[in-house]
Amino acid sequence: MLVDFARIHCIAGKGGAGCISFRREKFVPKGGPDGGDGGEGGSVYCEVDPHKRTLLDCREQPQWRAQGGKNGSGAQKTGRDGEDLVIKVPPGTVVRDTETDEILADLLTPGQRVRVAKGGRGGRGNTRFKSATHQAPRRADPGEPGEERSLELELKLIADVGLVGLPNAGKSTLLSRITRATPRIADYPFTTLEPNLGIVALSPERSFLVADLPGLIEGASGGKGLGHQFLRHVERTRVLAFLIDASSEDPVGTLAMLERELAAFSDAMAEKPRIVVLSKADLLAPEDRAGAPERAGLPEALLLSAHSGDGLRPLLEALWRHIVAAEQSEGDADVDG
Repeated sequence: MLVDFARIHCIAGKGGAGCISFRREKFVPKGGPDGGDGGEGGSVYCEVDPHKRTLLDCREQPQWRAQGGKNGSGAQKTGRDGEDLVIKVPPGTVVRDTETDEILADLLTPGQRVRVAKGGRGGRGNTRFKSATHQAPRRADPGEPGEERSLELELKLIADVGLVGLPNAGKSTLLSRITRATPRIADYPFTTLEPNLGIVALSPERSFLVADLPGLIEGASGGKGLGHQFLRHVERTRVLAFLIDASSEDPVGTLAMLERELAAFSDAMAEKPRIVVLSKADLLAPEDRAGAPERAGLPEALLLSAHSGDGLRPLLEALWRHIVAAEQSEGDADVDG
């Protein structure tokens, strides 16, 4: 099961208390102060683990607490710092402060981390308060409490291609043909209730990641149906493949609805490179397949039958060209930035 959302509460460690102590040595009955400082409290971090695929661990453990610092002791010994706590999350996790709605980090690359709660500072021992006029201070600071923060973690899948279409448009069948993924396939709507990922290997040097996403319906941008669960995963993809059932009564209207829902959710969605595919071509009579895109009002569409394999290679090559162009565009944007 893909768990792509979790709420957690993070508590950083409290700093250790400073120590009040005086030297007690032979022949030195009134030694000076020698109380050490308390250790720093451990902080809480979120860090990308490439082996993580879901936020299940975070959902099952809603509270995370880092270790506190140890108290200082005599002989000016500083207490040991508390250990930091690292919460492992999958690539593509957005970390948001629940109270302010501020996005603290968009974690994408392995090893990338963000501190979400800072450990408390250790208290000062009485050695710190010695002065020319105050030779025997009996004062030390308590450790400071660590930060507390409530977070929302949202996973957005990272894929090169996102398959978009109405429920039962043939997305899962296509994914199963072009990758080794084994999504659930059946002839009824909403077979796919969560995203599936697969790797397409065109050649040893050319491969890309495809996401089969739950069916989009009208009103999804407002949360209807699988709504936001679906759309959050489309945001990460470089290229969109719109699958339209070739036997649909209104292919143009279906495409317009899909584009409208994506644009309503995010302006960036409408600007993504796209390929339009007339799927399930095997449902058409053989004599009707030639010129089917033109008759459907979608002359730019590629005709595809994932069942028979007709049209698969041209589609994959077209997707690869779009991916290369998108990567080039991203590289140019980084240079300009």
